Amino acid sequence: MPDPTDAAPDPGQPPTPGSIQESGANPARLLQACDLQACLALDGAALGGFWSESQWRAELDGAGRLCLGIDQPNPEAPGGLVAVACGWLVVDELHITVLAVDPAGRRRGLGRQLLEALLAAAQARGALHATLEVASGNQAALALYAACDFQTAGTRRGYYRNGQDALIQWKRITTAALAGR
Repeated sequence: MPDPTDAAPDPGQPPTPGSIQESGANPARLLQACDLQACLALDGAALGGFWSESQWRAELDGAGRLCLGIDQPNPEAPGGLVAVACGWLVVDELHITVLAVDPAGRRRGLGRQLLEALLAAAQARGALHATLEVASGNQAALALYAACDFQTAGTRRGYYRNGQDALIQWKRITTAALAGR
């Protein structure tokens, strides 16, 4: 495998294990099974333990799954995984299953950077559309998805454990839309 520091990565290609995809100062990388404990720790910090170990294992190991992460040294999580985004590739669609940023790393553009990297990686694998569910009261996430041109297409009533509704959002993935960011 070539040394990823020898040349700039091709932005049209998805990250591969051990490689990086630069997008600003923090590289996004493909997560693997060995990242399970880091994903669980980030899930606990950012989402309150939303997924179980078996759910994370399936997400990291499953066929048609795409999981990216950002490692960033910071005082709260030195050298640790500070952001993760995952999705399922089904035919020509990316179903985004999780986007989480450590509370200590929020408001730094990591969520948007990782979302855009996930969309680009999915597009490179043939995805034309992306969909996700977002809690109707999650204003920060709603603002991020709106800034990335997601549109609300429907509502899943009582979708979350706490009874909150989920908004179903969609986006057409195009080269022009990704290049405009």
